Amino acid sequence: MFSIRGAITVDRDEKEEIIKSSEELLLKIINSNGISIGDIISVIFTCTKDLCSAYPAVGARNIGITKAGIMCLQEMYVENSLEKCIRVMLLVNGDKNQSDVKHIYLKKAVSLRPDLMEEF
Repeated sequence: MFSIRGAITVDRDEKEEIIKSSEELLLKIINSNGISIGDIISVIFTCTKDLCSAYPAVGARNIGITKAGIMCLQEMYVENSLEKCIRVMLLVNGDKNQSDVKHIYLKKAVSLRPDLMEEF
């Protein structure tokens, strides 16, 4: 088993934008790591307190993640932290070494972990 992290920001707290951005982030994680949706054990989303129009889990279900456990939580508030941000952690059944995992940070979320960024 291994884990994959990622994050994306949205411009507005709107249902469609949250769902589409969640789909975009998950698809990038899945494709960049060559994993099968059926190997995803669980998905944990967090959103900053300024996002309340939709659950990111809807985006996961839209792309076919229907058997994994999914939870949506509110991100801990830290003063001066990145706003309008959706973070995710996937637990995946497989034998990939954790050092080979490609964590994905999109839009303004690249500022969270610039040390992990690669050109895709």
